[in-house]
Amino acid sequence: MNFGRMASNLFGAWFQIGRHFPRETLDAITKTVAEGEGRHRGELRVVIESRLSLADVAAGVTARDRATALFSHLRVWDTEENCGVLLYVLLAEHRIEIVADRGIAKAVAPAEWAAITAHMRDAFAQGRYREAVQTGVAEAGDLLARHFPGDGEPRKNQLPDHPLVL
Repeated sequence: MNFGRMASNLFGAWFQIGRHFPRETLDAITKTVAEGEGRHRGELRVVIESRLSLADVAAGVTARDRATALFSHLRVWDTEENCGVLLYVLLAEHRIEIVADRGIAKAVAPAEWAAITAHMRDAFAQGRYREAVQTGVAEAGDLLARHFPGDGEPRKNQLPDHPLVL
């Protein structure tokens, strides 16, 4: 059992989620997602989770495991062109995970996703929570626009644009 992870999920700054992500910030992130989706055929879903349960931590569930489970549970994989992307933030552990559906994963190198998470981590470290997530959304949107460009036609929104806060 990892006591550091237990302590982070018990006592970390996760309880400040409302301060770091007030309604105005979530609305701004929603707008950034919607604007990006106007340029490409992909679907982006943002999930911000305050902490993992102690049972999950004790069981060894990692941020990547949780992101993958949410990718499935939220049906991010179930997009028309297999180009859904989940951007997951676990505040208690300062972790960022990006899970891409098989259509986009074939086209985008893991190093490109890693660069996005690094930019987000830098902004989070400076206390710029809104900018961190908006940067991730914008950069993921740029990748989607490059590999799944829009065709100028209005399209059906397959996933909610508003971040899910857990």
